[in-house]
Amino acid sequence: MPAVPLIDRVDHLVLTVADIEATTQFYERVLGFEREFFRGPEGQARHALKFGRQKINLQDRATETPTKAKVPTYGSGDFCLIAAVPLAQVIAHLKAENVAIESGPVERRGALGPIRSVYFRDPDGNLVEVSEYPQA
Repeated sequence: MPAVPLIDRVDHLVLTVADIEATTQFYERVLGFEREFFRGPEGQARHALKFGRQKINLQDRATETPTKAKVPTYGSGDFCLIAAVPLAQVIAHLKAENVAIESGPVERRGALGPIRSVYFRDPDGNLVEVSEYPQA
């Protein structure tokens, strides 16, 4: 086992979605993400959603890439994002966009300690958690 962690942070994650355009529009509208187009290693068109210093790559079942999940499945994502604004502002925006909050705000534990979170689903049913760390 390594004496120190070998990983610093998450760079990107990948979601398999039914409709890349519908998913892109949802994340742009609901969370303010920025769409990105790029070429994969074989030159195929790829799609991503950028935010902060991270991104979510999007693929559908037809996406051809040598590095793909063994069994890509819609709606199997479950991830937590840290809000750039107070959670109350996120909640107000979700309500204004008619996005149903499934749970929250609730107390949870994040990578750096206690967090407050709300949960909702994207068009494919992926569970999206948006959280804030309490102000010290």
